[in-house]
Amino acid sequence: QVQLVESGGGLVQAGGSLRLSCAASGRTFNRYAMGWFRQAPGKEREFVAAITGSGNMLYTADSVKGRFTISRENAKNTVDLQMNSLKPEDTAVYYCAADYLGPGSKEARAYEYWGQGTQVTVSS
Repeated sequence: QVQLVESGGGLVQAGGSLRLSCAASGRTFNRYAMGWFRQAPGKEREFVAAITGSGNMLYTADSVKGRFTISRENAKNTVDLQMNSLKPEDTAVYYCAADYLGPGSKEARAYEYWGQGTQVTVSS
């Protein structure tokens, strides 16, 4: 069982930056691929970024490529999402998710564990 807790969301002006963090429980964190997803009101949950357990492979959605960066620190059981050059269309609830021995999937259904989400609001 893995418990995930996101933090770092908030209100920011367009062009600004935020850093989201996800803290995971358990002693086998490096066996989990981690993903970030987001869901805006009235829209489906969408993939943002993923990273494999070792951190060797990173995947980023085209909509955020060049602006968002995923990273992890296995010694601290954390995965972060650095978000720069934020746009109003980035407004959503952001979720981190864990996939045991996963490849860093872009599919939400691949992830077994989810955090409660953190709100990111970007004003124009």
